[in-house]
Amino acid sequence: MSGYIGKILRVDLSSKTVKTEDLDLKLAQKFIGGRGLGTKMLMDEVDPGVDALSPDNKLIFMTGPLTGTNTPTGGRYMVITKSPLTGTVACSNSGGYWGPELKFAGYDGIIIEGKAAAPVYINIVDDKVEIRDASHLWGKVVSETTTVLENEHGEKVKVATIGPAGENLSRIAAVMNDRGRAAGRSGVGAVMGSKNLKAIVVKGSGKVEVADADKLKEVFSVCMKKIKENGVTGQGLPTYGTAVLVNIINENGVFPTNNFQQATFDKAEEISGETLAEKYLKKKDPCFRCPIACGRYCEVDDIKGAGPEYETIWAFGSDCGVSDLGGVIKANYWCNEMGVDTISAGATIAAAMELYEKGYLKNEDLGDGPELKWGNTDAIVEWTKRMGSADGLGAKLAQGSYRLCEMFGAPELSMTVKKQELPAYDPRGIQGHGVQYATSNRGGCHVRGYMISPEILGLPEKLDRFSLEGKPAWAKIFQDFTAAIDASGLCLFTSFAMGAEDYAGLMNAVCGTKMTGEDFVQSGERIWNLEKVYNLKAGIDSAQDTLPKRLLNEPIPEGPSKGWVHKLSELLPIYYELRGWDANGIPTTDKLKELGL
Repeated sequence: MSGYIGKILRVDLSSKTVKTEDLDLKLAQKFIGGRGLGTKMLMDEVDPGVDALSPDNKLIFMTGPLTGTNTPTGGRYMVITKSPLTGTVACSNSGGYWGPELKFAGYDGIIIEGKAAAPVYINIVDDKVEIRDASHLWGKVVSETTTVLENEHGEKVKVATIGPAGENLSRIAAVMNDRGRAAGRSGVGAVMGSKNLKAIVVKGSGKVEVADADKLKEVFSVCMKKIKENGVTGQGLPTYGTAVLVNIINENGVFPTNNFQQATFDKAEEISGETLAEKYLKKKDPCFRCPIACGRYCEVDDIKGAGPEYETIWAFGSDCGVSDLGGVIKANYWCNEMGVDTISAGATIAAAMELYEKGYLKNEDLGDGPELKWGNTDAIVEWTKRMGSADGLGAKLAQGSYRLCEMFGAPELSMTVKKQELPAYDPRGIQGHGVQYATSNRGGCHVRGYMISPEILGLPEKLDRFSLEGKPAWAKIFQDFTAAIDASGLCLFTSFAMGAEDYAGLMNAVCGTKMTGEDFVQSGERIWNLEKVYNLKAGIDSAQDTLPKRLLNEPIPEGPSKGWVHKLSELLPIYYELRGWDANGIPTTDKLKELGL
């Protein structure tokens, strides 16, 4: 079947063996690829009860059938494993150029098992695969590791690596590729570090075959027209990057500030996408085959590099009470260098600031580190560095906000779902998005069903963000749709402009299938239910489908969303029923049979 290479690389680090296996094309048709196929492999091969940081856990790098093809944004890949942060299935998405290069080298994915006796890296040049010594790389930051490997293997290689955070088993560590791209969430970098695997270097000379090149050109043209004419993908994101959202979200009164104690930030303009473009932006930094080019490349003082994204600006900005955008750029830079998820890092520092404000964290806990006071730019930069190097209190911060707050006796100050930090939208003023937060299969997450699109941006239609009517159904549809997009190998941002029939058209042209838009979305529903079953087997029951007590019980104190709490208790039973699950949030036998699970 075109679109797929048809090969999976299996690397056992314990035995130092490498072998190539044929891709099961029937499973590929059923689960598409990326997030879907990777999760199916995890379910089949990894006991959900396994310790995430043990050699028995596996780390799966998986592309989609559209990765590496001439489709809009066809550069995504996923890292799938059991999460050391949440205990759920982890599936972290990244762009850049590494994913396409893996397919050009002749593989749809890599399954990594076991643990190396000492630090190693994997070098892939087409069908030549080596496990090499990485002792000279261990301890190095991401950019230095990448440069060393480029010098050793040629500038055109693509490198995915962990930084010191992954080596130190930080539960919020990322896998970085192309220096500034991140498979950021759920601690996938810690799993890579637990295997003593520093990096994967890839160079390929092949290409991805498509079933009908003429049809692909036709569908591509239609999709590109929609992307260019859409206000978000054609104007907002290309001009200001994802940080275009800062003022929009703040003006709606749902821009979390000081660890979600408030929902508006009076200095939002100072950290906005407009200010970023005016003062710090050097160039756009697009991913493979991306017409949107939302990526930013910025410079402040002697620091320059990829980012920051909207979520990062919020996490280190308003959530920490910081209005110094230059400082936020520096904190983002150190996240990239240390290999730390920017959302969890910034949100964990915000939680630490509230712990400090309320007297749980004392001066003596800080050692010689800067005070954790709201608005302290030095704190967000320095504690990010110490988080990556596991230095003093930084080692506790590196475990994420839930474990940090639990250590200091105030777990209620952790703004997490399933122990993963919530992103940059206060669900008290966006009721549908709150349903998505609570039910996310990987914990607190905005890209498992981006309800900001209809509730704030009005795409595909404008919904009343305070209304409860229809929100569970919308959340379900967005979750299923997103799962299928993640599996395909395209970027979620295309969904601002494209519908299910567009994705199905691309899949058909590339793979030679006869998929409808309804089929595409149902594939996503199959993936969502599979993830839920894995989580249930891992002991993550639906009691964890909830939000922090603050968001359920404490009304937003001021601003356009003043007085609102999230009304999850009214929405969750409806959501479960729409999913075909029982009252306890468990998929019924009939639903699993319907989806072929």
